[in-house]
Amino acid sequence: MRLATWNVNSLRSRIDRVEAFLDRHEVDVLALQETKAREDQLPLMGLESRGYEVAAAGTSQWNGVAIVSRVGLDDVQVGFPEAPGWGDPLETESRAIGAVCGGVRVWSLYVPNGRKPDDPHYVYKLDWLSRLHDAARGWVDEPTALVGDWNIAPTDQDVFDPAQFTKSTHVTPPEREAFGRFLETGYADVVRPHVPGDAGYTYWDYYRQRFERNRGMRIDFVLGSPTLAERVTGAFVDRDERDPAQGSGSPSDHAPVVVDLAD
Repeated sequence: MRLATWNVNSLRSRIDRVEAFLDRHEVDVLALQETKAREDQLPLMGLESRGYEVAAAGTSQWNGVAIVSRVGLDDVQVGFPEAPGWGDPLETESRAIGAVCGGVRVWSLYVPNGRKPDDPHYVYKLDWLSRLHDAARGWVDEPTALVGDWNIAPTDQDVFDPAQFTKSTHVTPPEREAFGRFLETGYADVVRPHVPGDAGYTYWDYYRQRFERNRGMRIDFVLGSPTLAERVTGAFVDRDERDPAQGSGSPSDHAPVVVDLAD
């Protein structure tokens, strides 16, 4: 089974790229983040004509997650237990959706950005990660993939210049510790062994030709439970999908991450 994750930064704007990506790489399951649309607004006809089912959760402009699968889409869950809310009044945002696809529990996750270390959104981010970890402990003994945009660079090698981020989110010790707790629980970063160093960057800001100069970050991950991790035979980052010179229309600021699983 071929599993991929991609923060697409508006599915309606980039549906042509998504369809071409699925065709080119023969992806079986694609987890999407930042779809930025309600399910009834999504352009699904092309996906469905290719044999994919879609489960999605989202609002008109912000956040949004989805799972696209041609190997089954069962036991769909929108959100995880005890997920914290944001806003006034507090509401649970569209940041997590899970489903069983080909015998694997796949969670498409869009972790809150955090904005700045002194911002209330940063506290929300850490709370969200803590509640997700509490839920994920109950899934670790079955084939589970926690995939998506984690908005964390867990080590210094995951950012082009750590010194530029010393006062920013994504690299603070509490965020890195929150990410590390998933690894301590038994989940494995199944991509790093196959894509080391800056070849593993998955995000490049649109600002000042960051992609062209490879001034990126690695913030999109596939974390696998032990029974899933032992099935991984390969992984890669499709940097072509971030390249403005490739494909039709403007690219997302993230590149897809692809993982192959043995039967």
